Amino acid sequence: MKSQLRIATRRSPLALWQAEHVASLLRVAHPDLEVSLVKIVTQGDRIQDRPLSEIGGKGLFIKELEVAMLAGEAEIAVHSMKDVPAILPDGFTLASVLPRADPRDAFLSHHYSRLADLPQGAHVGTSSQRRQSLLRAVRPDLKISPLRGNVDTRLRKLDEGEFDAIILAAAGLTRLGLAERITEYIATDVSLPAIGQGIVGIECRADPALLALLAPLNDAATRTCLDAERAVGARLEGSCTSPIAAYATLADGQLSLSAFVGAPDGSRAFNHHMEGTALDPVGLGHLLADHLLAAGADRLLAELAANKA
Repeated sequence: MKSQLRIATRRSPLALWQAEHVASLLRVAHPDLEVSLVKIVTQGDRIQDRPLSEIGGKGLFIKELEVAMLAGEAEIAVHSMKDVPAILPDGFTLASVLPRADPRDAFLSHHYSRLADLPQGAHVGTSSQRRQSLLRAVRPDLKISPLRGNVDTRLRKLDEGEFDAIILAAAGLTRLGLAERITEYIATDVSLPAIGQGIVGIECRADPALLALLAPLNDAATRTCLDAERAVGARLEGSCTSPIAAYATLADGQLSLSAFVGAPDGSRAFNHHMEGTALDPVGLGHLLADHLLAAGADRLLAELAANKA
């Protein structure tokens, strides 16, 4: 049994909350374990003046944490799973996931109580290509602009009147004690959540001793849902900035899985829903993704990839 464990984490308030939460759970599970944080400023944190889709996607938030683990500076890294690419680098694995928090998107505004109340041409801020695509599909009149920075920065931009409304993940706001800022929780059938939204995951090298140490923190039901969602993303080969969504729920041994692929401008969208056994979440995710590809999402994703190149 290891006597010390170092957690690589970003320096943002939300990332630090997540890392401290995992550290506290580890101390309870292993009272003799000394746990510390290794705080890293990632490339994604340093570049704030451009949309993530232009600088390499959300993988920029985790790459340097993986480098720290490779260099022996930390044993594990804690992530918001919606930021983690569908396929991890060789030698790394997702050891455990915590129980899922609220997966929904949150609508925040000082003047409008619901997304549906926004007037023609209202200005909305969001960092997510997925949210932009879903919003533009139902409200092509809206002006949608990129919104970067940590949660406090985004809230300040709303407070200063830069936007009529902003869209953030409900889970992050709740974890930071900011749930009272949420004007409306957007239903998942209106804004399908990002893959892994609301889930905190622990990544590490594929070391049996580490995996055994982290096993007590794993929530099996959440992991089943996450495996189905990430299988959709892996099959679609979409980056975290692509307009792709997948959301799974589990009840009585049955998985219910919905997925979406859309054009950034909202002009085209492919949606599908499937149900299957919880015994094969990856198979269900692949099957649903194959349906979307056959329906035409393959051509859309090829176009998006060509445009990025």
